[in-house]
Amino acid sequence: MRVAIAGGGLAGLSTAKYLVDQGFQPLVLERRDVLGGKVAAWQDEDGDWYETGLHAFFKAYANMLQLFRELGIEDRLQWKDHALIFAMPNAPGTFSRYDFPKILPGPLDGIVAILGNNEMLTWEEKIKFGLGLIPAIIKGQEYVEAMDQYSWTEWLRKQGIPERVNQEVFIAMSKALNFIDPDEISATVVLTALNRFLREQKSSKIALLDGAPPERLLEPMIDYIEKRGGEIRTQKNVEEILLNEKGQVRGLRMSSGEVITSDLYVSAMPVDPLKLLVPEPWREMTYFQNLQHFEGVPVINIHLWFDQKFNTVDHLLFSRSDLLSVYADMSVACKGYEDPNKSMLELVFAPAKDWISRPDEEIIAATLKELEILFPDQLPHKAKLLKYHVVKTPRSVYKSVPGLEKYKPSQKSPIPNFFLAGDFTKQPYLASMEGAVLSGKLCAMEISRAFTAKTPVAHA
Repeated sequence: MRVAIAGGGLAGLSTAKYLVDQGFQPLVLERRDVLGGKVAAWQDEDGDWYETGLHAFFKAYANMLQLFRELGIEDRLQWKDHALIFAMPNAPGTFSRYDFPKILPGPLDGIVAILGNNEMLTWEEKIKFGLGLIPAIIKGQEYVEAMDQYSWTEWLRKQGIPERVNQEVFIAMSKALNFIDPDEISATVVLTALNRFLREQKSSKIALLDGAPPERLLEPMIDYIEKRGGEIRTQKNVEEILLNEKGQVRGLRMSSGEVITSDLYVSAMPVDPLKLLVPEPWREMTYFQNLQHFEGVPVINIHLWFDQKFNTVDHLLFSRSDLLSVYADMSVACKGYEDPNKSMLELVFAPAKDWISRPDEEIIAATLKELEILFPDQLPHKAKLLKYHVVKTPRSVYKSVPGLEKYKPSQKSPIPNFFLAGDFTKQPYLASMEGAVLSGKLCAMEISRAFTAKTPVAHA
């Protein structure tokens, strides 16, 4: 049975991967000339890679890790020390670590990590924060999802947790999770991450891919799909969803005028373009009306090549900067980008709503100003910037604001031959690579349930 999948990001490729496992014939249609969506990357004239985002993989990503195992590429994940590392703006050039002990199970390892750091939070703040988290730890995901009515800042106040905890830790974490500030992000998003980090041993341990995503992750997915009968086409932009007399999909019209027909259809596009493509007869259905509540958040990814090595750490780092979210010296942290003499910093610029339309030169100037705080001994006078790339994504992952969880669509739509995949669909990992992969797996499960007896296994 043939399944046309609109969108060649992680959600679309994962859907295709798990469909070929069930004997289906997926056809992936990607509008751009590169696959990967939010993990896409390109090579410049020097052969250097620049990426859509700085992607961190967590031990909590059960479905992503299973995918790596099934593709036989587990060794491509470079696991870092089990720690969360924050830059210290008030002590330029220094870092503060939350180190998780190896021998303790969760949540004890997380508690010890928090209590062992005395540089960012006072004992009073740590105790109040710990007490505030007790309902989430005891009641679990049911409580976490109920807190979607609050922003993270509102939840902190509700629990009597000092505002300084936000300033010291959660501004950085909110930007890392969804590229927005604690006043905007749903408490459910942060609590989901914390609950997994505290409950599951090593779940917060971080890995970086050992090279560029197209070579190290996407190519194995493509090979897997094509060797099992699937097909992938780029530069195929879906311009219209065509319907038959029953209101079901009869084909996808490309911008070239070509009409592609199939037995079943999946949208694995981001939610913003999907909203524009919903056919008029479907727009009265609550399922499709709910999509209007979702909106992609802008984000900017920056790559800076310098003429010397910086004093950095082999890890993902929380910058605690007004403009920057997380960063890494990829010449140290990524085997494929390794350079013994020069540094390449990859940084996430967020929140980016006030900057997405500004010229690259302004963005780089602002970034370098922030980096002077992180590297006062090397900037602005010693290190020379050799080149840069700025990658702007006007609509990235959906903006995880309070009250959104109830509008998430299931992967099975009211249209019998039309399904959805994407991190905005109903799944417990929110806006993330794990959410995208899990959504693809769940989409394949829904199709498999409807048309065969065999289903892949998903990890919640």
